Amino acid sequence: MVENVIWPAYLDRELSRSEGRRVPRSSAVPEPTVDEIARAAGQVGYDVVIEREKTYPREYEPRGRVLIENADDAGKSDLLQAVAAYVAVLRE
Repeated sequence: MVENVIWPAYLDRELSRSEGRRVPRSSAVPEPTVDEIARAAGQVGYDVVIEREKTYPREYEPRGRVLIENADDAGKSDLLQAVAAYVAVLRE
């Protein structure tokens, strides 16, 4: 079983690449939440676990993280792109 971690910082438009953003700014959204990320990952078809008390190592305030289980069929960058696209659609 492959488990991937998605931190909200990975999809945060307000952050630079060196601050932790891992998708292009055009795909990112401002201040994504773990609930939005989990819902989007569920729409893509993955099993998710939300850990709300976790803090991204480059940040000081805990925003949580989302664990994506059974994501062995896609690379992490493809997974992040898909989740970012669904978060953007959920916000419309």
